Amino acid sequence: MKISELTPRQGNVEVEGVVKEIGEVKSFVKFGRNLNVAEAILEDDSGSIKLTLWNEDINRIKQGDKIKIINGYVSEFQGEMKLTSGKFGNIEKID
Repeated sequence: MKISELTPRQGNVEVEGVVKEIGEVKSFVKFGRNLNVAEAILEDDSGSIKLTLWNEDINRIKQGDKIKIINGYVSEFQGEMKLTSGKFGNIEKID
């Protein structure tokens, strides 16, 4: 699937792309757990989308990495689509 084909509230998304940039890490506490989140830009030859990285994925994924999102979810906030691996998805590095 290509980034340009993604639609809001779409689940079970499988997409590949290159991480173009990773933003500042924000930390917060929710339900007594320390969580870290960062926004990245994922790009393929069809377009780009904001990608939300959580916790250990922030340290694992670097700018320039080619990655595959498996069982991802597309949300929409203030008219902008965002992709996340969510609770049930996975982010794999591709060599």
